[in-house]
Amino acid sequence: MKFSEKDILQIEEKGLSTKEVEEQIGIFKRGNIKVNITEAATINNGISKIELAEKKELINYYSSEKNKHSILKFVPASGAASRMFKALHNFADDFNPEKHELREYLDGTGDADLRKFFNHFEKLPFYDRALEKAKKNNKDFEELSHDIQHKILVKTILEADGLFLSNLPKGLVPFHKYDAHVATAFEEHLFEAAKYLEVDGVAKLHFTVAKGDKEKFQAEWNEIQERMEEKTGVKFEIAYSYQDPRTDTIAVDENFEPFRTEDNDLFFRPGGHGALIDNLNQLDEQIVFVKNIDNVVTEDNVQLVADHKKMLGGKLLRIQNKIYEYLEELEEGQPSADKLHEIQQFLENELFLKSISTGKPSAENLKDKLHRPLRVCGMVKNEGEPGGGPFLVKDQDGEISLQIIEGAQIDNENPEQSKIAREATHFNPVDIVCSLKDHKGRSYDLHEYVDEDMSFIADKTKDGKPLKALERPGLWNGGMAKWNTVFVEVPVETFNPVKTVSDLLKESHQPR
Repeated sequence: MKFSEKDILQIEEKGLSTKEVEEQIGIFKRGNIKVNITEAATINNGISKIELAEKKELINYYSSEKNKHSILKFVPASGAASRMFKALHNFADDFNPEKHELREYLDGTGDADLRKFFNHFEKLPFYDRALEKAKKNNKDFEELSHDIQHKILVKTILEADGLFLSNLPKGLVPFHKYDAHVATAFEEHLFEAAKYLEVDGVAKLHFTVAKGDKEKFQAEWNEIQERMEEKTGVKFEIAYSYQDPRTDTIAVDENFEPFRTEDNDLFFRPGGHGALIDNLNQLDEQIVFVKNIDNVVTEDNVQLVADHKKMLGGKLLRIQNKIYEYLEELEEGQPSADKLHEIQQFLENELFLKSISTGKPSAENLKDKLHRPLRVCGMVKNEGEPGGGPFLVKDQDGEISLQIIEGAQIDNENPEQSKIAREATHFNPVDIVCSLKDHKGRSYDLHEYVDEDMSFIADKTKDGKPLKALERPGLWNGGMAKWNTVFVEVPVETFNPVKTVSDLLKESHQPR
């Protein structure tokens, strides 16, 4: 591949080399590699269903053990709110109240979310502010028809002379309206964290944000700090990081040549949430909870979420401590055949990690399988929400392990693979707790546990032209493919993502 001097300079400014860019182009030519799913993970076959007595036991265990560890909550929060308001942008551009009635427009679009928005938008946490601003900017507002008022209100929500909500990071959009205040997703994450993350009176959180947004989050924290600390009795340590530009990936055209902008520059795109393995790898904490920015609950439901976080944390600490115990025994001397068999059974029964080898397990082999980062992932019954699913997957070496797999990674042209995919009963709500240090307190290098073959190619457009984009192995997919993994069922009430503005009208986002 021949790059010009200008290209090479642009590549180096990204912190990349021409060799790395050529390797990325090679992945485009190779295409997506489909995974080999052997079974859907289901209750008692890869997913644990924890009954009430054991749940209480795990909660108590976590509460008694957590002060011995450094704990943090890691929240990917770089997403912009623009996608959340996409239907409103379309409405603001397309609806002409001089020519059509709102009812006709909604019938024409068939957009159920948009219809729900107009039927109940007075329940939105920012409705009062939008109405006040609309009246201030339009002195004759009260005399206008309802349809014109509706268009003005939508434009007030979206545009710079109004609330400009679609220009905010999603974490700073008002999500919940209480009697005395309105809370953003950012604030709800802090309130939730105080319920299970606090160690010695301090809760630590780390948000990955877009460049230029850190100051906005800091300003929001300055506004709410006094109220939050007084309400929770907890001090907060909040850190931020950006997605490293070195994790951006080249885009190509349909002939696998580097895609070029109208200025003839190479076009790089962010490498997806899988790039955040870098950010996770730089943390010094041992126990890290991972949760998406838009998945929060109202204050009256937060105890349910906190209890299940403690349950997952208790499960992780139990398994982690057992792994540490086994690693110590394997390193101390010559473990007996019975002990090796016991460890092998632990790997198969607790971690669902199975090898094609039928010979007797060796201490070295068992040590290799135990000495990996550990994650416990909450799994929710599939009720039609989008998201990756839990499967047992066989890799190229014949090892079978628990993995979170996206639909695009499955070979749906293979009838057997397609059938297994349809048997999935649960999906991944990104409710994960991780152990990032080994039995000697050393941090794992998380890059060593990424399956680079699980990168993903997607069709996109730029300047009206088609392109192929490369996303790095997803953070909880290929990014954690070589971790030890445990799946635990959690109730659907703990999963309340906000993908569109109308999701804020769901009962789960209306404070009692």
